Amino acid sequence: MSESAPLRIGILGAARIAERALVAPARSGGHRLVAVAARDRSRAEAFAAAHGVERTHNSYADLIADPEVEVVYNPLANGLHGPWNLAALAAGKHVLTEKPSASNAEEAQEVREAAATSGTVFMEAFHYLFHPVTRRLHELLASGELGELRHAEAMVAIPAPEPDDPRWSLRLAGGALMDLGCYGLHALRVLAPWAGGAPRPVAARAGERAGAPGVDEWLDADLLFPGGATGTARCHMAYDRLEMSLRIVGTRGEATAANFVLPHQDDRVVIRTGDGERTEHLGTRSSYAYQLEAFAARVRRGTPMPLDAVDAVETMRLVDACYTAAGLGPRPRTER
Repeated sequence: MSESAPLRIGILGAARIAERALVAPARSGGHRLVAVAARDRSRAEAFAAAHGVERTHNSYADLIADPEVEVVYNPLANGLHGPWNLAALAAGKHVLTEKPSASNAEEAQEVREAAATSGTVFMEAFHYLFHPVTRRLHELLASGELGELRHAEAMVAIPAPEPDDPRWSLRLAGGALMDLGCYGLHALRVLAPWAGGAPRPVAARAGERAGAPGVDEWLDADLLFPGGATGTARCHMAYDRLEMSLRIVGTRGEATAANFVLPHQDDRVVIRTGDGERTEHLGTRSSYAYQLEAFAARVRRGTPMPLDAVDAVETMRLVDACYTAAGLGPRPRTER
């Protein structure tokens, strides 16, 4: 197939996130939205009509079986990521899944094995990693301008979703760390090249959602890198405002991304060193657009990509370890 051929994408579900995370980037990149399926056929039809999807299917299984669909995008509830990622990989499809890739590390390992067997491309949608904001933070460490890494802290918080939102369901692998905190943990994990390796949690604290036993409304984790640097990852799913900041502190200075998760909303990186303070603007193009470009390049040309099923397992191991340290335990698996 031509290296410039559009991806042929099928969408599982009619989730709100799909419009900004997949539909808009696919349109701008010239890719085809071949099919959509939802548990309610009428929702799938409304989604298809609104977003120019070519056809609908009666079930997720029917969409995965569609021979014209080569890429499956999975934005379902957290607990349904693992089962349907496994189904798509078993059918020989490329998979772009919303994070996290599975409900726990054991299931993520099964997904990794399925991806290796299928030989197709699998990527967990940590879109922030492809944006110039995050790349700039890494450049500041790599260049030595900030000196040696000593501390990193991430805060990812949003106002509370509705009470019946699946993110409050333990059965569907809900919780603040699963939905939000995984961004912070991943952002700290990828600092490993400048920290002697990946971090491990040394302590964690969590608050359960009222009426939802076992589901974290907030969770704070303290981490330690092998080289001695420390880290803090905080998340809150019933906060008074949206906050998605990442701060990196070195021996010579520090840098803060105002909104590393959604940099198109705020593209500032503030850098403070002995030479003073400056603010850099890295561009408001959507991180989702960068992500789909990288995914397509991997599928069509085999271009190396920093996110794969192996990386997804390591993230879930860290998520599970933080839940265990906070006294809640890993999320249970969900059957499809």
